Amino acid sequence: MRCGKFRAPFWIKFQPSDFVTAFITAAAALLLLAVASIAAVWKRRAEHDKLFNTPLPETWRKAIEKNLPIAAKLNPEQRRKLNGYIQLFLADKVFEGQGGLEITDEIKVTVAAQACMLLIGRDTEVYPRLKTIILYPGTYKSGRKGLFGGDNGPEARLGESWDCGVVVLAWNSVLRGAHNIVDGHNVVFHEFAHQLDQEDGAADGAPILEERSAYSAWAKVCSSEFEELVNDAELGRKSVMDKYGATNPAEFFAVATETFFEQPKQLSGNHPELYEELKAYYKLDPLQWN
Repeated sequence: MRCGKFRAPFWIKFQPSDFVTAFITAAAALLLLAVASIAAVWKRRAEHDKLFNTPLPETWRKAIEKNLPIAAKLNPEQRRKLNGYIQLFLADKVFEGQGGLEITDEIKVTVAAQACMLLIGRDTEVYPRLKTIILYPGTYKSGRKGLFGGDNGPEARLGESWDCGVVVLAWNSVLRGAHNIVDGHNVVFHEFAHQLDQEDGAADGAPILEERSAYSAWAKVCSSEFEELVNDAELGRKSVMDKYGATNPAEFFAVATETFFEQPKQLSGNHPELYEELKAYYKLDPLQWN
């Protein structure tokens, strides 16, 4: 038998008290991490709520009154949420001017107010995937491929919504759409409807709905209405919605959104089921503003 120094197995050397100490240490570390995480969430929430409830500066309010007359039609709760969402939007998004356009507070507030009109019926994040808004003085040329590919070279455009967190707008169209609230055309409503559509990662004309059961009715109604608009476009028939909505389901949702907010009476009268689907999604009824 070979002789040598006895080495105790680790389960003998590692006493039960060591297990208890290790367990308590690990539990304490996890507890501290959880407390720190919760504290961080509470802090962010408190900062969010404080900013949301901060009154808009007088210059911002005057810009909204001047450039977005539809805001005067909102009820007190809708106006409160519009102001809060504007604060969160402007605190989080970056604006860039192109083509010699200098970004001013009036430009930022006018864009933000229209974009946030789409949110005032819901309790939601403020375009979480959006990072940057690029503005040109007027119509600009872009060679970027559209939502469904295709590249025909540089085209004159009024706006674009990219899936990488960018919206591009022509400022004169932004202002024209804000001033005229009854023509059914609004480039900000259109492009930010695309942003809502893209929140699930796909530009397919189906934004994130509150209930899973709602998708069936949404698909049935929107598919039928889209086909009808395609037929109207092919046959040259008049429609309350712009024929550009017949391009694809994503453009249909964006065009339907423009019409919903700007021509609710015409849309509800001619396309009642579509109007009800949009009313359920946006959780408001623009007919109340007319």
